Parts: sequence; C-alpha cells; structure tokens
Amino acid sequence: MLIIDSKDCENIDKALKKYKKKYEKSRILNQLRDRQSFTKPSIRRRTEILKAVYKQQMANGDFDV
Repeated sequence: MLIIDSKDCENIDKALKKYKKKYEKSRILNQLRDRQSFTKPSIRRRTEILKAVYKQQMANGDFDV
C-alpha cells in the first residue's frame, strides 16, 4: 500500500502528483502485467540476454541499420 504524507495546506493536485510518481517508481503495474501470463524461465532468460546484447551494442555503437 502506498502512503502519501500530505500537509493540511497542501493542494490535492500536488498530493495526487506525488502519489502517481510513487506508484510509477514502485512498479506495481509491471508486476501485475507479469503475473497475468506465465512465461517459461528459458524464455525469460533469453529475453534478458537479448536485452543485454542490445544495450551493449548501443553503448559501443555497433548496431546494424
């Protein structure tokens, strides 16, 4: 559960903005989406490796066009 400390004089819009930021940082939505369908560990590992290769290529500038 997310708790937002708000002062009495604080605007509700500011409190809502803080809540939204905290919600994004907690990655609750990503966890819910991951739990909707089962992915095999081998496929999960393969996607992590492909992401790492992509990041490495972008860092080195070795990407193919």
